[in-house]
Amino acid sequence: MSLSPDGRMSLSPGEDLPRARERRKQPLSSAVQTALERYFDDLDGHPPGDLYEMVMGEVERPLLAMVLQYTHGNQTRAAELLGINRSTLRKKLQQYGLD
Repeated sequence: MSLSPDGRMSLSPGEDLPRARERRKQPLSSAVQTALERYFDDLDGHPPGDLYEMVMGEVERPLLAMVLQYTHGNQTRAAELLGINRSTLRKKLQQYGLD
């Protein structure tokens, strides 16, 4: 499933609607848990490094991008939706190259 520029959801090629609806019913925490399970399996016994920063970066960047898309680039409104200060938002946008 993907998000069009106007904010509408559309199915990915080959994806059926019932399966897409079922996936939307699962909380975000389930997706994070599944991703971490795969990550730890892929480590094959090697120790992870900077796990917190890695996870936060993987979640925060798309969160900021989607909120900006939702607000049509209005950083004041995006900061309000996120519950953070506008200067904090600008700093994070610069950090992730989204400015």
